[in-house]
Amino acid sequence: MKTKVAIFGGGVAGMSAAHELAERGFAVEVYERQPRYVGGKARSTDVPHSAAPGQAPLPGEHGFRFFPGFYRHITDTMKRIPYPGNAQGVFDNLVMTTRVMMTRFGKKPIVSIVNFPKTLDDWKTVVEAVLTADTGLTTSDKEVFAARIWQLLTSSYERRQQVYERIAWWQYMSTDQQCGTRQPCPYEEYCVGGLTHSLVAAQPKLMSTKTGGDILLQLLLLMANPSAHTDRVLNGPTNDVWLFPWLRHLQSLGVTYYHHHLTTEFHCDPQTQQINGVTVVNLDTHEARLVQADYYISAVPLERMALLINPQMLAVDATLGFIVDLAQPSRHSLNWMNGVQYYLNQDVPLTNGHVICIDSPWALTVISQPQFWPKFPMSGFGDGQVKGLLSVDVSDWFAPGLNGKAASECTLPEIIDEVWNQLEKSLNNGDAPLISRSMILRANVDSDIKEEDGQLRNPTVSAHDAEPLLVNTANSWSLRPEAATGIRNLFLASDYVRTNTDLATMEGANEAARRAVNGILAASGSSAPYCEIWPLHEPDILAIPRWFDRRRFARGLPWTGELPWIGRVLHTLNYYYHKLRGFRQ
Repeated sequence: MKTKVAIFGGGVAGMSAAHELAERGFAVEVYERQPRYVGGKARSTDVPHSAAPGQAPLPGEHGFRFFPGFYRHITDTMKRIPYPGNAQGVFDNLVMTTRVMMTRFGKKPIVSIVNFPKTLDDWKTVVEAVLTADTGLTTSDKEVFAARIWQLLTSSYERRQQVYERIAWWQYMSTDQQCGTRQPCPYEEYCVGGLTHSLVAAQPKLMSTKTGGDILLQLLLLMANPSAHTDRVLNGPTNDVWLFPWLRHLQSLGVTYYHHHLTTEFHCDPQTQQINGVTVVNLDTHEARLVQADYYISAVPLERMALLINPQMLAVDATLGFIVDLAQPSRHSLNWMNGVQYYLNQDVPLTNGHVICIDSPWALTVISQPQFWPKFPMSGFGDGQVKGLLSVDVSDWFAPGLNGKAASECTLPEIIDEVWNQLEKSLNNGDAPLISRSMILRANVDSDIKEEDGQLRNPTVSAHDAEPLLVNTANSWSLRPEAATGIRNLFLASDYVRTNTDLATMEGANEAARRAVNGILAASGSSAPYCEIWPLHEPDILAIPRWFDRRRFARGLPWTGELPWIGRVLHTLNYYYHKLRGFRQ
């Protein structure tokens, strides 16, 4: 009989674990809370009551869509998901963006490239951005930013893990000397908060320097690599070109998928140190049943897992209590990042990539979708009248907007109105306005944003997010678990698990799933090959200064950008070079 594995949570982590296990001959069951969707926070959604007869509903996105070139785990899996006409499966549905636009209130937007320049137009764009950009950054600002990046590049892994993990990104990157009394502060807007807040989807004042630094370095290194693609997006709605084909493939491999099932309790026997079963509730019939398997993977998000940990589980593995601590509101480990879509009566391309609204109060990022969806024309959705689609992500739901209210304090109509006001103020600063309110045919806020006061921990907030995003806050690594637990047959696969990626992303979720599967392979004595796991890329050219810093760190010495012994090494090499030349002569 096949070894049976039950997976709870059908997001990217749960689907990734199911995929790896099914390919290795395991019997797999997945229990997912959503009634129809898969992919968790990666999914796209249908706008309710938007489809005319014979038409597909208008497509909406839950959150940010971004597949940077340093992703290796999730893209490896995508290559193994068949898609008609694609040699590399759904991976071939990723398309490269070429530009990024940074908008500012009252100033012309800055358009730059996101990849290493390859064409004359790329070089012209770079030169124009450098010569005409009115950022307000001083020479001192640029020198400080460069120094901070160089320190990250040349710091050893041990220093980053044990020192920078305990420092918030904002604290590491900024000092009181940068801004003085200038308001707003360009250095903080561009170099500390703006890019990080929007692209990495994290709170710069809370995120650890290890996490923020590692990811920012990956993006910068991609931009300097002539063969890399920094920013990629899907060529259609996420469900259509990735998640639903993935579900069909899993089912073809024998995976049984139970939709609309809520995980309510893990039954742990402290004597055997194992899980004996898991209670799930069918949300359609409200019937509870006990799921039993040889091994169990919890792929539910942090806030759900914290509620499922019970005294019996803690009696076997007390470190699971750190998950509960990590989910406490006082740690600010859970943030909101949700989408708002505007369906327009004309297409507004903006730029061939993402638009970062640097100084928007709610940290908006926007992308014009139709230019990347050639096989999914907007006329095929809704009533056929929509021609343009601006997909916006709100990254800061707790800062006051132009209306004086945080997004979390607004009703859904107020969110739609305020996001558009911020977009207009961000985008309409060039020679001609890019957008106007008259373009809007319909708008949609992600269905996870609810106006239900009764479910809130903070009674002053009028909305809540059903699926918040994990933020890797400073010094949170010590609370985060490995994929294998002290309970013999329980494994964890979610974005809060310790991974090389170290960020709440599709990549991190996939890597966590691979680690959980490897744990099951080891525990079961399977002869199947382990899942491959990759480290983040670190340039070989910097191996020497990192080795030098590792030696300094082992001696308790601080980082230094100087390599005093390099001169002696070069002098010695030069001496022997000339000696060798003289010998040959």
